[in-house]
Amino acid sequence: MNDFYLQTALFYLVIINAVTFFMYGIDKLKAKKSMWRIPETTLLFMAMLGGSIGAWLGMKVWHHKTLHKKFRYGVPVIILAQLALVVFLTSCSSNNIPQGSKVTEIVKRGTLLVGTTGDYRPLSFYEPQGLQEQYVTEQSPGISRQSADITQDDGAYWGFCIDVAKEIAKTLGVKTAFIRTSWPTLTADVMAEPQTFDLAIGGITITDARREIMLMSDGYLDNGKTILCRAAESSKYKSLADLDKPEVQVMVNPGGLNEKFAHEKLTHATISVHPKNEEIPTLIAEGKADVMITEITEAPYYVMTDSRLAAPLLDKPFTHGEMGVLMRKGQEDLLQVVNNTIKKMKSDGSLRRLKDKYKLP
Repeated sequence: MNDFYLQTALFYLVIINAVTFFMYGIDKLKAKKSMWRIPETTLLFMAMLGGSIGAWLGMKVWHHKTLHKKFRYGVPVIILAQLALVVFLTSCSSNNIPQGSKVTEIVKRGTLLVGTTGDYRPLSFYEPQGLQEQYVTEQSPGISRQSADITQDDGAYWGFCIDVAKEIAKTLGVKTAFIRTSWPTLTADVMAEPQTFDLAIGGITITDARREIMLMSDGYLDNGKTILCRAAESSKYKSLADLDKPEVQVMVNPGGLNEKFAHEKLTHATISVHPKNEEIPTLIAEGKADVMITEITEAPYYVMTDSRLAAPLLDKPFTHGEMGVLMRKGQEDLLQVVNNTIKKMKSDGSLRRLKDKYKLP
């Protein structure tokens, strides 16, 4: 059940039972003083409205209505009926997982198989376990070593999207296992037969092209194209036009929307493709290229961890979009679980807290 609704329900029950309890006490006092009484129907109605525990305690504490059969037997019956309703609603809530072939398969397996590139700090990143503690404690302020969650089932993957995937698995009541994919092979891996993984996550932008052939969830993180450059040269780049020059060397990773954007928007710049996305920021800092096309979700991390870098256009992204979870068509039941999880994380504040944890906008 959504935490907000649960807290509201508990608040209501506390108030209604407290009011009912004191109403029984007031009616007892009125009876002793031969004053105008609270109607019995009102006292029973308060119990039926959720104040049955307060009514029962009022009867015991104030020694009131204990000999009246409608109260002596009626209030306990109301309590039992309400407890049965709570059990029923709790059962419905805990089983509020769409049943379909894919969800059934995942639950039976006991593990959600998650495809991710593992090259996109701080959303999805894979590092050898020997380096993990160094990265988490020294280069990622605000991210504890426990956040990396180096366990048998997910190795050394860590990041914002990794945590979102774990929440999806939690909704299903299963564990997570992360499987490496890549930007050039992402679509093929999602569509592979037999399936390599159940869904893909980690910096994947929602696009019409992807939605035409695959399923994409609701958005859970805003994004947009921006640049990384050397801090000493950041004043040179004030617009897209400043990048679109032959003397500007632009570096991108292969197969994703960064490469597509560069080739479509920077027709005059000198574009090079480097196979490992996570290495490009260092290459920019070392002068091997001038600019990296990246996202507003990725750039702040590298600026924060490498003083040689800057993101001068971070507040003026070239594009606007959202990131989502990707999966093959025919898995609408799993898509519903993912969307329900995203909706819950937005409403209960856990998604915002996760963004703050990873210093995301």
